[in-house]
Amino acid sequence: MRPCAFVTLKPGTADVAIADIIAFCRVHLARFKVPRDVVFGPLPKTSTGKIQKYLLREAAKDL
Repeated sequence: MRPCAFVTLKPGTADVAIADIIAFCRVHLARFKVPRDVVFGPLPKTSTGKIQKYLLREAAKDL
């Protein structure tokens, strides 16, 4: 299984490229934890505000 990052940008922030996120992770994370894929967009949440991880896993399978 390959690491994958799901990123939601705050409104009004500058645009960030996939290469920028991967470069940041290479500096701050162990080599095996650096994501190979980055997906931008809102995170699916439940009515109580928890992230629906099973939906993220399904989305990561398609990459």
